[in-house]
Amino acid sequence: MIDHPLAGRVAVVAGATRGAGRGIAVELGVLGARVYCTGRTTRDERSEMGRPETIEETAQAVAEAGGRGIAVRCDHTSVADVDALRNRLEAETGGRLDVLVNDVWGGDPLVSWDGPFWEHDLDAGLRAWRNGIESHLVTSHRLVPLLVEQGRGLVIEVTDGVGERYRGSLFYDLVKSSVIRLALAQSEELRPHGVTALALTPGFLRSEAMLDHFGVTEPTWREGVAQDPHFALSETPRYVGRAAAALAADPGVDRWTGQALSSWGLAREYGFTDLDGSRPDWGRWFHEVVRLNRDPRAVGLDEYR
Repeated sequence: MIDHPLAGRVAVVAGATRGAGRGIAVELGVLGARVYCTGRTTRDERSEMGRPETIEETAQAVAEAGGRGIAVRCDHTSVADVDALRNRLEAETGGRLDVLVNDVWGGDPLVSWDGPFWEHDLDAGLRAWRNGIESHLVTSHRLVPLLVEQGRGLVIEVTDGVGERYRGSLFYDLVKSSVIRLALAQSEELRPHGVTALALTPGFLRSEAMLDHFGVTEPTWREGVAQDPHFALSETPRYVGRAAAALAADPGVDRWTGQALSSWGLAREYGFTDLDGSRPDWGRWFHEVVRLNRDPRAVGLDEYR
C-alpha cells in the first residue's frame, strides 16, 4: 500500500465542512483513509455560520480523492450528538478509530476585532469559546477512548499560530491558545496508552470564507494581493491537509507528541508542497516581514515559497 498508506484506517474530522477541516479530510482520503466528515451544515440545513459548504460535499471530495467519505451531521458541543457518532463508529467500524481531528471553530461571526475586549459582546465571546474549545473537549472525551482501547492512534488539534504572540482579539486568542494547551494536556495523559496528541496550524489560509472576503476565487486568488500584499504567502486548505496526512501516515509520529506544529514546518520535514507546487513559509514571512513592518512589496517572494 505504498500509494495508499492509510488504506483500512478510520478517521474522524470534526469540523470538516469547509476550510482546513475539508482540506484535511480530502488529503486523508488521498492516502486511502475512511473519513467521517462531521459538521453542522448539510444539504438540508445550514448552521449559524450561514455558509453554503456542506459535509456531503466534503465526503464526495474525499471519495473522489481515493478514500471513502462519510458525512455525519454532528454538533460537537452536544454530548448526545457525539455519543451518536461514537455509536455509529462502533456499529460500522467495530469501534476502530485511528485519527481524530478536532477542527471545530464556528466563531468567525462571534469575534470582534475592534476596540478592547470589555467593549465586546460577552455572550458572543463566550459562545465562541464554547464553539472552539468546549466542542473539542466533548469530542475528545467521547472518542479518545476508542483510540485508547486500540493502544494506538493520533489526535490532531487544529489551531491558529504556534507561538506566544497575541492574536489581536481576546476571545479569539483565548480559544486558539487553549487549543494548543489542550493538545499538550492530552499528550501527557495519552502517551502511556500509545496515542499521540499534537496541535497543528495552517498559515494564511485561503479558505472559502477568505476568498469571499477578498472577492476572488481559487483560480483568481492572486487578485486579492492588491488588497493585502501578505495574501501572496497564503496557502490552500490542502496544504495543512497534507501536513495532517503526513503525520497520520508516519509510523514515528509519536516523536511530535505534545508539540504545536505548522503546515510550513512539516512541509520541510516531509517534503510535500501546496497544490501549485509551492511551499509557502508563512512562519518565516510573519517573523521577517510582518512583525518587522517591512514593505511586503519590496521583499522577494521566491525565497518564502
